[in-house]
Amino acid sequence: MKLLQKIATLLLTLSIAAAVGAGAWWLATNKPVTSKADKAAPAATVARVVREDELNTVKLTAEGAKRLGLSLVPVERKPVRRVRMYGGEVAIPVGRSILVAAPIGGLLKAPVAEVYRVGQAVKAGQPILQLLPLLTPDGRASLSTAQTEADGQGGSAKTQVDITRTALDRTRRLLREGVGSQKLVDEAQAAQELALKGLESASARQKVLAKIVGDIESGTASPIQISAPREGILRAVSALPGQTVHSGAPLFEIVDLSTVWVRVPLPVGDIEEIDRGEPARVGRLSALPGSPMLTATPVAAPPSANPLSSTIDMYYEAPNPNRSLTPGQRLGVTIPLTDARESLTVPWSAVVFDVNGGTWVYEEVGERVYIRRRVVVRHTAGPDAVLASGPAVGASIVALGAQELFGAETGFIK
Repeated sequence: MKLLQKIATLLLTLSIAAAVGAGAWWLATNKPVTSKADKAAPAATVARVVREDELNTVKLTAEGAKRLGLSLVPVERKPVRRVRMYGGEVAIPVGRSILVAAPIGGLLKAPVAEVYRVGQAVKAGQPILQLLPLLTPDGRASLSTAQTEADGQGGSAKTQVDITRTALDRTRRLLREGVGSQKLVDEAQAAQELALKGLESASARQKVLAKIVGDIESGTASPIQISAPREGILRAVSALPGQTVHSGAPLFEIVDLSTVWVRVPLPVGDIEEIDRGEPARVGRLSALPGSPMLTATPVAAPPSANPLSSTIDMYYEAPNPNRSLTPGQRLGVTIPLTDARESLTVPWSAVVFDVNGGTWVYEEVGERVYIRRRVVVRHTAGPDAVLASGPAVGASIVALGAQELFGAETGFIK
């Protein structure tokens, strides 16, 4: 009896398992079929799939190419000297500031109705003040002393001129023979110019004192006209008409700003990389590539440095014909470095910028067909842009008309 019950239980279990397996097989082989009408509609439709390399292609018509007048140049690889910009400060050159003093004691008068003021431009020989000598015994004694001192200063100035002229001739001869340097010649030239200025000032003082002494001895002491020794700007006025001044009292100072010096503090770590014999380019601190800049030549100046900032000063001389540069003004000074690297170069006019600041050039790949290629600009060197990456050497790119092509591609112009 127990055996029959076990057999019945086993058969029931097998039949249930077979039924479950048959149901699973039926579900797997009889999936519900959905029609095309039941599928979800796409979120967007694309009329034509455009490849990425076709997005930056511009095809011009014959009329459009003629109207734009494009100019093509090849990409070049050539040695380009690197440059580096530093901040500079405009300074007054040594010897360009003259302080005029009273040759003897006396009363100041204005030579004309106008009283000259600080900042006013004056010409060489233009009368600034008149000095009426005080013919007192003390005044006569000081006059004789001043004349003796002026004669001594004139002799010393002549000797200094002769010494500096000899030194300049010697340095020039050594440079021609190949055993000297241009730096020594520049220093000797600067010393010669300072000596000549000193001789000019001493000679002028001698002439004035000789005239005064002659007038006093003849009994006719007329007012002494004190004129501007050179063209420039009145930087300071220390005495005014109506004042009584003693001998040697400062009257006014004239500064010549037709040329200025630009002081550039160079970090001591950059000195070895700087080409200190080459001219620099001077412009505004915010100057863009292609902005007008002045050429400044290195000059020999008294050595100076700042130990707190670890910098050494270098001086350049720049022309200032319209006095647009003011002492103390900050400038950007672009100085060439000593090395020259082979780099990809294209004209700066060939580079265009997109809205995100990316840089591009247009390469001609067919007749009136141009592709915009991405470039990475490392720096500019004059009219050229030095590239870190870009088209291959020899690729023909658009030098003039790139902006018009970019406008045609983006739809700004037709």
